Amino acid sequence: MSDFYVSLIPTDVNWQPTKEAATEVETYVRRVFPDPDGVQQDVTVEFYDRITVVDAGENIRQITCPRCDQNIPLDWYGDLVEETEGEFDSLIVTVPCCETAVALDTLTFDWPSGFARFEIAVANPARTEYTFTRDEISAVEAILGHQLRQIVAHI
Repeated sequence: MSDFYVSLIPTDVNWQPTKEAATEVETYVRRVFPDPDGVQQDVTVEFYDRITVVDAGENIRQITCPRCDQNIPLDWYGDLVEETEGEFDSLIVTVPCCETAVALDTLTFDWPSGFARFEIAVANPARTEYTFTRDEISAVEAILGHQLRQIVAHI
């Protein structure tokens, strides 16, 4: 069985909240994503030491280069993530389409994807509205004091 995740990550790849704010956000998310008995839902808060891939997993079908507007092979991206274990000190890479150095966070993914040093995720959300609503994202942003992006992944 595959897993489904809905995550919120900061728009600034290096930003991290205080531990206190992260704890407050976790409490809020657990309240808006109640965990019924017998469901494999799980809420996690992650602080990463390095910039980490938070992508849409199997949902990704196309990645486009911001320089030449050509498609980047999914295998190239998958191999890069595998080789680096999804962790980076710098997001600058040479893309295969035009052999140009670009930042990974400027690639255009057909499903929202990102890179971050902080993530709050709900694995296998049990509620009908399985993603964060705009109001919930705004509430989390208010608690953390930073703008966020939502990532929906099937892994």
